[in-house]
Amino acid sequence: MLPIVEAGHPVLRAVARQLSFQEITSPLIADLIESMRETMRAAPGVGLAAPQIGESLALAVIEDRASYHAHVPEAELASRERVAVPFHVIINPRVEVLDAGPVEFLEGCLSVPGYAAVTPRALAVRVHALDHRGEPKVIEARGWYARILQHEIDHLGGTLYVDRMVSRTFASTRSVAPPAARGR
Repeated sequence: MLPIVEAGHPVLRAVARQLSFQEITSPLIADLIESMRETMRAAPGVGLAAPQIGESLALAVIEDRASYHAHVPEAELASRERVAVPFHVIINPRVEVLDAGPVEFLEGCLSVPGYAAVTPRALAVRVHALDHRGEPKVIEARGWYARILQHEIDHLGGTLYVDRMVSRTFASTRSVAPPAARGR
């Protein structure tokens, strides 16, 4: 497991460095991706950006496992347009807004533990990125998946959800919703 850095650490406010093809295809980055996957799952979380583990690299891992949805009411999953998302990596991503919405839902972060706030996000996005092999990929996402992508890409630009939140909704996670409703 890798330690997750918390708000206040300078790496979370820096713009992450883009990776070269040689770096992306190196054993070092392959090992980092696997360690990030294990750390994200253990947290548990649905995304983890390299700055969150102290590495100022434009790389994030994402996975919204079906098992995370088991205790979330069906109506809540539907309202968030939340579906299972298989594990994948985004490197050097660029986000393009397809439907600005905005949609507002409670959002938390592994680097801001114990707190959550209503955070407006675009409803649909297109992300241009490289995968773990350095191959280009385009992801079109709506709903919760679009939220996860925007959240992780924000980390790569030195932005935390607290910069976008509706400040009057900022609260302890114990006081705002049961764990299943927070989206992990």
